[in-house]
Amino acid sequence: MKYDLEERTAKFGENIIRFCKTIPNNQITRPLILQLIRSATSIGANYMEANQASSKRDFRNKIKIAQKESNETKHWLRMISSAENTYKKHCGVLWKEAHELTLIFAKISKVSSD
Repeated sequence: MKYDLEERTAKFGENIIRFCKTIPNNQITRPLILQLIRSATSIGANYMEANQASSKRDFRNKIKIAQKESNETKHWLRMISSAENTYKKHCGVLWKEAHELTLIFAKISKVSSD
């Protein structure tokens, strides 16, 4: 089976969107949801841009942005987990995937700078 990081990041963004639709929308969760969707969907967009990069430097820059966005996503998942305790388990599953993506992008960044 071919490993497809573009597909994995797109599916992650879609899973985040579906998850956010289940969270009660109130004064506390609204900004958290918006930030989470923004950072999580940005991961795949930046990875796709990296694959179309015009130079090695541009590629590394986009990969670093994808890494930062996946790391930021972990933060927003933690905040939602804190704001809505009943979502702690689901946030944990999504956090784990965001963490794996962070590690993958860190490795790609390191390899591309060698």
